[in-house]
Amino acid sequence: MPTLQTLSKRISSLGPDDDLSRYLQDGSGLKAEGLPAQVLRPRTTAEVAAIVRACVAENQRMTIQGGRTGMAGGAIPDPGDVVLSLELMDKVEALDAVSGTVTVQAGVVLEALCQQVEAQGWYFPMDCGARASCQIGGNIATNVGGNRVLRYGTMRELVLGLEVVLADGTVLTMMNQGLKNNTGLDLKHLFIGTEGTLGIVTRAVLRLFPKPVERHSALVALADFNQLTELLKAARSTLPTLSSFEVMWRGYLQAAAQTLGSHEPFDGAYPLCVLLEVESGRPDDGDGKALHHFLEERIASGRALDAILPQSRQQAAQLWRLRDAIGEILHGMQPYVAFDVGIPLQALPGFMERACARLDARWPDARRLLFGHLGDGNLHLSTGPHPPVDLGAVESLVYEEVERVGGSISAEHGIGRIKKPFLHHSRSAPELALMRQIRQLLDGREQLNRGRVLDL
Repeated sequence: MPTLQTLSKRISSLGPDDDLSRYLQDGSGLKAEGLPAQVLRPRTTAEVAAIVRACVAENQRMTIQGGRTGMAGGAIPDPGDVVLSLELMDKVEALDAVSGTVTVQAGVVLEALCQQVEAQGWYFPMDCGARASCQIGGNIATNVGGNRVLRYGTMRELVLGLEVVLADGTVLTMMNQGLKNNTGLDLKHLFIGTEGTLGIVTRAVLRLFPKPVERHSALVALADFNQLTELLKAARSTLPTLSSFEVMWRGYLQAAAQTLGSHEPFDGAYPLCVLLEVESGRPDDGDGKALHHFLEERIASGRALDAILPQSRQQAAQLWRLRDAIGEILHGMQPYVAFDVGIPLQALPGFMERACARLDARWPDARRLLFGHLGDGNLHLSTGPHPPVDLGAVESLVYEEVERVGGSISAEHGIGRIKKPFLHHSRSAPELALMRQIRQLLDGREQLNRGRVLDL
């Protein structure tokens, strides 16, 4: 069996004189405390399996990396780890234009995949702010959500089949091509959302959809939370092609406009706004007209205050630019905590009132920004700057309120290293025990991504 030293000569690797800096951090802001033993960049599943077997033989732990865009510190290596980067496994292997599926390697960048399938008249609906650099394997490992969950679901709903390398180097091929497969336990779900702790995703079969002819957006101004919930219900029943329902409170829109050097929508006159999107499969603009009529009726009846309907794709992109500005905003709020929580919609007003009141009482000078994919109960709360010594206390406070309403401490960003100490706020003791038993069964030596999600 080849050794790591032998493999490093055969497989694309970084040497001691190469720049390792980009492999030492991810989107969370965390940085490695020491250097990895080496960085290996395989091109095939067979090379991944060979690396894993060599690491097992040499008792060498591994950190699995994709695009390093994660917000939970999951891609940060421990000192001395072998970093296994999937960035060179970037091939779109096959597109089935009859069934509407695509087979890809794990290192394919999300935006590149979307562009390739759309060029052939198909559509992969996953979309998120890190689209230009996140990779499909990482999207699967964290069960990414994104902007269109309301219509298409999370990454879990878009995955038909997987190929996975287990912690002993075994290759598990489950490249199912169909939507239905009732042949016992669906093993792919053991690896979706488990952040590389049970196996390494190397290839996937993904669902595609017919490419939309047009997308139509609108920014809707609302008076209060009651109007928000009423709008969501009405939009879901009236607009069958509704794909996005993004809510932004005024403080967030002010910060986004200031950061981007643009004007705040509606001159900041309203407390919250919703960015809607519908997808049209017809060239006659039927869905755009339906959206226009729907909003006219809401405003005329007093159930919405105002609306902006872009007249061009450029104007629509400007609205979405506001929604995607959070990364740039956060640069001016350091040190900050960016929460990604799942809250039952009916409990959201109480959660926000209590959490923000407690934060205000203890850290009155920190900013608090709120936005989210409220169609699926996913709220993003960002707060800062805070003294670094207080960051843990900020997290504990908010997660206590999440637990109080039966919510999730992570709606779409995963647990990684950062949220691991707080997992008990969302998972019961029996659940945690069962998760440990599964980890023990598949990777009892913690060869893969040790220290993420939970400890054995």
